[in-house]
Amino acid sequence: MSKHTAAIHWQNHGPDFLKRQYSREHAWHFDGGAVVSASPSPHIVPAPWSNAASVDPEEAFVASVASCHMLWFLHVAINAGFLAESYDDNAEGVMTKNERGLLWISQITLRPHIIWGGAKIPTADEIAHLHHLAHEQCFIANSIKTDVQVQPRD
Repeated sequence: MSKHTAAIHWQNHGPDFLKRQYSREHAWHFDGGAVVSASPSPHIVPAPWSNAASVDPEEAFVASVASCHMLWFLHVAINAGFLAESYDDNAEGVMTKNERGLLWISQITLRPHIIWGGAKIPTADEIAHLHHLAHEQCFIANSIKTDVQVQPRD
C-alpha cells in the first residue's frame, strides 16, 4: 500500500470575506517540491475571485485521468513489444448535473495521438487492445464513476 499526499494553502485576500468578496486562488504543494497555482474555474467563480491562468480542480481531474491512462498505455505497449516515440492527448471532461441536480464530471474523453517507431507497428485493433488494458490498470480510472472514453487520433 502506498500513501499520496498534497498540501493545500489558501490565504484570505479580499475586501470582504463575509460578502463572498475574496480571492479563491490557492496553491497545491506536492512532496517532491512542485507547487501548482490553483483556482476555481472562471466558469464557476467569475474573476476577480478566480484566476483563469491557474489550474482548476476540474482540469486537474481530467489531467489526472489522462496522465494515468498514458502511463499505463506506455507500460502495456512496452510489454507488447511496441516502441512509442511520443504520446499526446487532448483530453476533455464534460460537466453535467446528476440525478440529484448536482454538478459532476460525467464523462472524460481521451484523444491520444501516438507516434510509433521501430519495425513493429501496432494495428488499429492492437492499439484499441492496448488502450483497453491501460484503462483496466489505471488507478485513477479504477477509483471514479466518471465514464472514460478513448478516441485515438490518427
